[in-house]
Amino acid sequence: MAAEGIKLRAQRSILWLLVISVLSIVAAALSSALTSTLADAPPEGAGGASDPLGAALTGVSFTQVLIVALGVLVVTSEYSTGLFRATFTAVPKRLPVLWAKAIVAAVAVFVATLAAALISFVTARAVMSSADGTTSLGDPGVLRALVGSALYLSVTTILAVAFGSLLRSAIGAMAALFGLLFVVPLLGQLLPETGPYLPNNAGAAIMRIGSPEGSLSPWVGLGVFGLYAVVALIAAAVALTRRDA
Repeated sequence: MAAEGIKLRAQRSILWLLVISVLSIVAAALSSALTSTLADAPPEGAGGASDPLGAALTGVSFTQVLIVALGVLVVTSEYSTGLFRATFTAVPKRLPVLWAKAIVAAVAVFVATLAAALISFVTARAVMSSADGTTSLGDPGVLRALVGSALYLSVTTILAVAFGSLLRSAIGAMAALFGLLFVVPLLGQLLPETGPYLPNNAGAAIMRIGSPEGSLSPWVGLGVFGLYAVVALIAAAVALTRRDA
């Protein structure tokens, strides 16, 4: 894990993706809060478009695209440069490498995006302070939604690391993940009963205040999303041990 931490800090592309992810969350929150305030829109309650929580979480969907790229590059950058040969020479069992990559990347994303979410909420609330009834951090479910957004992106990171290890191609892994996370939910509209259990729909439940009819509860939804990541990681581990480096 120490070695993987050094690798992560040494790769400028990954660091820039992490920085841009933080900035995108904060910028989207500020933009949403300013737009709502200038339009004199009334507050819509926790999680609404005119509420600090809703503003703070506005940029999560776009940021997920950046996090997918980050998680994939954590693995595929070694294959593109040939560094994996030295890595697997140092760790012949290979699996510790995969676990370390997933853990280090997920922790880095969690810390960075949690800070971004909290800053975004505080900033949005300050901008929208003139509105009556704005949500506070102590309101039921607000802190859970903010922490949940960071957990949601961390699980996305693990999923991306798994796909990067499985496919060993940055373009291939990103395309597969975009299909799983953004296209499959659209196709799921043909079978509405499966919608809540699709990856992104399930994971997003952790950021909602309340549970709309037919949706999963916040922690159950995150658990289902995490199960997708675990299955993908197990598949990546099996592939890593059975095929040539």
